[in-house]
Amino acid sequence: MPYITTSDGTQIYYTDLGEGQPVILSHGWPLSSDAWQVELKLLADNGYRAIAHDRRGHGRSSQPWNGNDMDTYARDLAELVDQLDLRDIILIGHSTGGGEVVRYAAQHGAGRVSKIVTAGAVPPIMVKSDTNPDGTPIEAFDGIRAGVLADRSQFYQDLSAAFFGANREGSKVSQGARDDFWRQGMLVGLKAAYDCVKAFSETDFTEDLKALDVPIFIAQGDDDQIVPIADAAEKSIKLVRNGTLKVYPGAPHGIYGEYQAELDKDILEFIAS
Repeated sequence: MPYITTSDGTQIYYTDLGEGQPVILSHGWPLSSDAWQVELKLLADNGYRAIAHDRRGHGRSSQPWNGNDMDTYARDLAELVDQLDLRDIILIGHSTGGGEVVRYAAQHGAGRVSKIVTAGAVPPIMVKSDTNPDGTPIEAFDGIRAGVLADRSQFYQDLSAAFFGANREGSKVSQGARDDFWRQGMLVGLKAAYDCVKAFSETDFTEDLKALDVPIFIAQGDDDQIVPIADAAEKSIKLVRNGTLKVYPGAPHGIYGEYQAELDKDILEFIAS
């Protein structure tokens, strides 16, 4: 299996399929690059070099004690890009991965990044504060941390319902998809899972979004129960210079089913334009 080793000795696993312009996909919490299996094949089939990595602490990557923060995640991505010598990159990030690719592009990606796609992404900032009064109260994230510590297996099973909208009338999400969410979640080291909650909820990406000088396609479902759209995509689009926002009616946080099919079609159209 392919790995790169970062400057602090962390091994980062990645999948690398196809040939052509590189597309890097960054996954959400508590998942791994397996979350992008459909998109990896789709992109490779359409003439792109599709690359997806497991964030440190997640999936098949190392589980170091330190570095479970957004600055380090972005630096790990920068080291992956450097070691593979990638240029003219298209970045795609879901949820926490949306924050990772935005920070990477703003702080490390000058001259290398050509386009960005985010879906259900955490920027600009999730947690409620005096400067972000519409955000999600810290108690919600404390609850996630408590659930991870108390019984992460059951917590991930329960969380999959809101993640995919299985708790909504008429939901068509399969038990298999929910089981795979649990499977990927159980690969995350407990320390990484716990620390990453702070990383995705309290990191402020406002200046990163303002700094982006490449086209960005911002996608989000309007029934996202994990990352509320009013405090995410609808704010992010106002901060970027060259952005396109698409809202998917009734779509949840998890990329699945009709939402996945439509989003994937839109991604292919955007990156080819």
